[in-house]
Amino acid sequence: MHSAIARTIRRGAAALAVAAAFSPLAAHAWEPTKTVEFIVPAGTGGGADQMARMIQGIVQKNNLMTQPLVVINKSGGAGAEGFLDVKGSNRNPHKIIISLSNLFTTPLATGVPFSWKDMTPVSMLALDEFILWVNAKAPYSDVKGYLDALKAASGDQIFKMGGTGSKQEDQIITAAIEQKTGAKFIYVPYKGGGDVAAQLVGGHVTSSVNNPIEAVSQWRAGELKPLCVFDDKRLPYKEPIASGKAWADIPTCKEAGLDIEYLMLRGIFMPPGASKEQVDYFVDLFKRVRATPEWQDFMQKGAFNTTALAGTDYAAWLDKAAGTHKDLMEKAGFVAK
Repeated sequence: MHSAIARTIRRGAAALAVAAAFSPLAAHAWEPTKTVEFIVPAGTGGGADQMARMIQGIVQKNNLMTQPLVVINKSGGAGAEGFLDVKGSNRNPHKIIISLSNLFTTPLATGVPFSWKDMTPVSMLALDEFILWVNAKAPYSDVKGYLDALKAASGDQIFKMGGTGSKQEDQIITAAIEQKTGAKFIYVPYKGGGDVAAQLVGGHVTSSVNNPIEAVSQWRAGELKPLCVFDDKRLPYKEPIASGKAWADIPTCKEAGLDIEYLMLRGIFMPPGASKEQVDYFVDLFKRVRATPEWQDFMQKGAFNTTALAGTDYAAWLDKAAGTHKDLMEKAGFVAK
């Protein structure tokens, strides 16, 4: 009885969400009057790029904007190119940027004069997970076996951890594993998560800490296997992905014996000087995006943490996350002198 009621409530809530997404566009105090540039401070094929292009497709398919939304990749300097472009576009409401945690790591690692406070926060769309991945042919299938092999490795057998970029999220997690275990990696940086997954499939690195969406196709193909997720709780998605296993079957790294948690921001910013009316327009736009079936499907397939924030709650989260990243970067020795 209770489960039937719950299903009815969920269906009703889903219907309301879809209705909100497809209802006539509300009148806004401000709307774009020309093409909006959607900056991605990362290369093509990675998680941020995939999300931006998914959003672009949702907006176009569902006529959520009267002006075009065009994705532009600006990945130079570990994303600094994109962030500095937005920072320098004062009062330009026709430019938005999707952020990841290089929002915090790039200024610390490079000394680039930039802070998240140099832009106008709009919305947190979701948080992206990190998973410890190994080749499907690896002789271990759990974290204990992995850590035992890691600690025993030496010389030519030392583990290679593949990751996106240097002194960014992937290498921060790698450094945290070293600090927790006393083991050492050779960290191998690549341009994007797609390259990382391909290199792990090819056996050129021993493991990776890629986002789910960047390695799910290789997991489904039986080429990679996940060992643990760096969140404080298991993922909620129970649909089988590979060999009868779902995202929900992956243990947290903490419960598997590796006490590390890390989530990555997927959020939207505008240039400095944006007005309240301009911010409100994009906050409403992304509410509509998140209500679409396409977005819900994307969240499930990519195993995202669907936390969403705006306004003062988003700013408070950013302020706390900036402090956390500074602490992690200092412990890893990644802060530019």
